Amino acid sequence: MDKKELLRNIAAKSDVDLILITDPFSLRYYTGFRGGEGIALVTPASAVLITDSRYTEAAGKESDFEVIEYNNSNPLFDIINGIMDKDQAFRIGIEDRSMTYSDFHKYRQMLKSAKLWIALDAALLKPRQIKSPEEIATLRKAESIGDKAFSDILNIIKPGMTELEVAMELEYAMKKNGANGFSFDTIAASGLNSSMPHAIPSEKKIENGDFLTMDFGCLYDGYCSDMTRTICVGKASQEQKDVYQIVLDAHLQILEKMKPGMVCKDVDSIARSYISDKGYGAYFGHGLGHSVGLYIHESPALNTRDMTILRPGMIETDEPGIYLPGKFGVRIEDMCLITEDGCESLASSPKELIEL
Repeated sequence: MDKKELLRNIAAKSDVDLILITDPFSLRYYTGFRGGEGIALVTPASAVLITDSRYTEAAGKESDFEVIEYNNSNPLFDIINGIMDKDQAFRIGIEDRSMTYSDFHKYRQMLKSAKLWIALDAALLKPRQIKSPEEIATLRKAESIGDKAFSDILNIIKPGMTELEVAMELEYAMKKNGANGFSFDTIAASGLNSSMPHAIPSEKKIENGDFLTMDFGCLYDGYCSDMTRTICVGKASQEQKDVYQIVLDAHLQILEKMKPGMVCKDVDSIARSYISDKGYGAYFGHGLGHSVGLYIHESPALNTRDMTILRPGMIETDEPGIYLPGKFGVRIEDMCLITEDGCESLASSPKELIEL
């Protein structure tokens, strides 16, 4: 369905006259505009993308919305008020999960003819859950860049390198292999630091026997990748090998069992129950995974609460972990495509324990 018509259908179901899009990811998804700075509004009669002179030319090429430039002589709120009056649109749907209170207060002050403000984020986010074939191809390419970066970094890592140096080399490798940017701050956590799921890379030097967890992702044509690999620099202890195998087995069980029709929380339960049965349930604190698209953490999520039913075309991460404070941590993560009868990992990097 045409994105303008999709928005009009959402507006009709939500009983609003006008949808106001302010989030840059929604702006990209619904209008095609990649600049990120501007707003879009859709009424039954209008579909308008409003931005400034830095982006009007690009917006005109990328979007099929009517592009209007705002400037000192044509202020933003004058444009919006004019469209509201022309189209008799006074019930406004907003992106409540991304709009700040200060922005909402500003819009409410400046759009005085608005009679009702309605939160729409769930309705606007839901269409993004099912990726189109073009989106899947882009996400597949983004994950392949991560695969190449991981292959490159294995030839570089050695004892004495700092976590910051590993993160820098990973980011360089992603850029060298075609990344436009990064989908989040790269994590490189070694030794004791690997027990912190989202550790910040530091000046800590990697030592022989350290587990090194690397969680990294790139941007390709606006879409994110996400991958985690844990390796051992040197020889792993028996405890490290045992914990690693439990995480790997949990990860592989998800790849084998996840399929359309399953409830997200039940997918999470497969890995969580397995890790608990092995005696490490207290050390797996985060959700099993999340959707990935234009933004790194989209819906639905594989956690203990999400009741969404998986459907073909969704992209979910599979990232079980065990984190032992004062010792080490392990996480293994792929992005997975929900297919018609199962799921497919978009990553090809090896997952068996690597000892460098």
